[in-house]
Amino acid sequence: MMQQPHEWPVRIYYEDTDMQGIVYYANYLKYLERARTEFLRSKGFEQDELIDEQGVVFAVRAVQMDYLKPAQFNDKLIVKTEIYEIKRASIIFQQTIVRADKNREIINKAKIKVACLEALKMKVKAIPKQMSIQLK
Repeated sequence: MMQQPHEWPVRIYYEDTDMQGIVYYANYLKYLERARTEFLRSKGFEQDELIDEQGVVFAVRAVQMDYLKPAQFNDKLIVKTEIYEIKRASIIFQQTIVRADKNREIINKAKIKVACLEALKMKVKAIPKQMSIQLK
């Protein structure tokens, strides 16, 4: 997409790492999830309001991730989030984690596909029209 990626800062805490001080691989999914939530919030969409007012939730359907460099205890990172593709009932996010220094070295890349579901029945539902328009 043509818009600037949304940026969300992450600091690596001791609890995020293994005994060698390297970030445990599954924690990257947490950073990406939080950044997607903040991306939606920056566009005016709160997930609890989407449930209450629109009757929809988003669930991760697929993850494609490349671990390029390790993050370590006390690192400062930035998660960049942008929309790669919007379909009728799904969104593919493109996310990149970079070091928060002047070089912005890329350490992780991911494409995350989320499906829009009817909150009560957990069945596929079209993304609310206004949301789809605002995210394009």
